[in-house]
Amino acid sequence: MICALGAAVCFGVASVLQAMAARATAPGSGSGVDARLLLRVLRQWRYLAGLALDGLGFGLQVVALRSIPIYAVGAALAASLAVTAVAAARLLGVRLSRAEWGAVGVVCAGLAMLGLSAGAEGTEPGSAVLGWAMLGCAGGVLLIGALAGRLPGRGRALALGLGSGVGFGVVEVSVRLISGPSLADPALYALLLGGAAAFLLLTSAFQRGSVTTATAGMVLGETVGPALVGVLWLGDQTRPGLAWLALTGFALSVTGALTLTRFGEPPA
Repeated sequence: MICALGAAVCFGVASVLQAMAARATAPGSGSGVDARLLLRVLRQWRYLAGLALDGLGFGLQVVALRSIPIYAVGAALAASLAVTAVAAARLLGVRLSRAEWGAVGVVCAGLAMLGLSAGAEGTEPGSAVLGWAMLGCAGGVLLIGALAGRLPGRGRALALGLGSGVGFGVVEVSVRLISGPSLADPALYALLLGGAAAFLLLTSAFQRGSVTTATAGMVLGETVGPALVGVLWLGDQTRPGLAWLALTGFALSVTGALTLTRFGEPPA
């Protein structure tokens, strides 16, 4: 759980740096996903620093996913928005409303409940079919990005954010499915494709629409789906008699994170 919270800190700071870099980069043509955008933002030092933090956060995330259930890790990662909100209040002088400070407290309370109730990770290895399903979902993320350009502004931001969340969720599940280095493992390619597609869609969402809406979609996409996969197919469980506490903690963490979605982008 400590590794999961450390990953949340890394991702929370990285998202601010990457959003600043995306907004400082000239947009391309059209309204959909611009594949060349990623190449342009790589020239921004803030984006590179964000990538370095993402790499550190991913390492901590892998350790957490190998130790505790996916639902606990996903809720902890959603708490990165609380990290961003507190950092903005401390370092940038951003004023948080009482409701937002309350949301930070709700996130912390939810994570405490999860820490007390979460059992060890499931022992089910997951079938090969699930690995191929994750690879198909990763390809679907790219399809979501291609179709998002046909939607109006708010709908486009939500679709891009939700697609990026699904991509990050594919990464979470794939980490659990990979049992060892094997080029024949579909979960490995699902991890690589899902992560790359998620970054592309999220970067496009930061630049092209409401980051608050996009971040809300991302939080939902990367928490709910992977949690269900972990419980239904990978054997994730809670401590005996504490399923209600885990469910409550998960709901509080995600709800609090959704209240703080405006901190998915840096203040002006």
